Amino acid sequence: MPLAQTREIAAAARLENVRYAIRDLACVADEVSLQGHRILPLNIGDPNVFDFVTPAHLIEAVYKAMKDGKNGYAPSAGIKEALDAIRGEAVRKGITNIRDVFVTSGVSESVDICLTALLNPGEDILTPCPDYPLYSAVLAKLDIGLNTYYLNEEDGWQPDLDDLKRKITPRTRGIVLINPNNPTGSVCSRRMLEDIAELARQHNLVIFADEIYDKLILDDDQHISLAAVAPDVPIVTFGGLSKNYLAPGWRIGWGVVSGDAAMVKPYVEGIGKLLRARLCANHPEQYAIKPALEGPQDHLIEVRKKLRARRDLTVNWCNSTPRVSCVSPRGAFYAYPRLDIPEGDDAFVKELLLQKHVLVVHGSGFGQKPGTKHFRIVFLPDEKTLASAYAAIGDFMRERYR
Repeated sequence: MPLAQTREIAAAARLENVRYAIRDLACVADEVSLQGHRILPLNIGDPNVFDFVTPAHLIEAVYKAMKDGKNGYAPSAGIKEALDAIRGEAVRKGITNIRDVFVTSGVSESVDICLTALLNPGEDILTPCPDYPLYSAVLAKLDIGLNTYYLNEEDGWQPDLDDLKRKITPRTRGIVLINPNNPTGSVCSRRMLEDIAELARQHNLVIFADEIYDKLILDDDQHISLAAVAPDVPIVTFGGLSKNYLAPGWRIGWGVVSGDAAMVKPYVEGIGKLLRARLCANHPEQYAIKPALEGPQDHLIEVRKKLRARRDLTVNWCNSTPRVSCVSPRGAFYAYPRLDIPEGDDAFVKELLLQKHVLVVHGSGFGQKPGTKHFRIVFLPDEKTLASAYAAIGDFMRERYR
């Protein structure tokens, strides 16, 4: 008889640093739901959970592709018509010196591939604090230590340029800029983009410009692509269908590499190796990229109208509630209120969920300056749902912090 294994199969030690606060809280929410309570979800940025619908012409394009037999493997970089459409969209955004375009399984895969293709052991990249936790998760998987720069809450959550400068070391290879930002909803000024680009020039850095929310600008501002103000700097601009085109479950994202041709050539070749190694992104869904970028944009008018009203409701509640304050978000669909409470924000969100069944995400899950406490609100739900959630949070705070 063969001997049975008796040793536990341990996970890799580097996974100890992998955190994903947005999803990790869902385990507690599941327990609350099993007790028969209805959860008010303000935690995950999925428009399709609420009253937002994927544009019909995109669904029709994918359905037609499936019926036409586009169900096998696609080219590793993506189908030609999608790549051409992405390149055209980049040009419309003012991006020149385009050296490569590729399609991935969501921006998440773009980030994973691009960081993996760049970083050697002992090197680092600068990531914002607070930031979307995908970046720290990928870096932990690569066994790369975090090197974070602060966003300045007193300056509308713009990057703290002085802190950014201080954090650059001889081992730093790049800078991540999420613009519009998740979780704060901030949008970078042109001057800030120019200053960050100049830092990259001086220190020979790659910039990763995560612009997945670039069409969800809530006021009269215009989104400025970082690559448009710095055509000479090596920049990878990320975009996708998930947010602007309300199709997160299709997992379609892309990257656009721009900059000096000789500088980026070896890096582009490295990205290509990884694209080929994982075969391809979802094939039929790629046929929605051209109609999305080149077709009707009517849905965005209604989307932005809804988001503006829900943003205003959220900010008004925050700034009229004791112990809460909030910088008004200018893009995306997130608010990042500050808390003045005697306990950690992780305890706050857990007890809020258990007692009032409202699910938000703790600021410590995204990163924040020492001594500050925050939580992230996703204001995608309709106004009635938001008002109910905010009333419950207000009751919770009055009862808990008398």
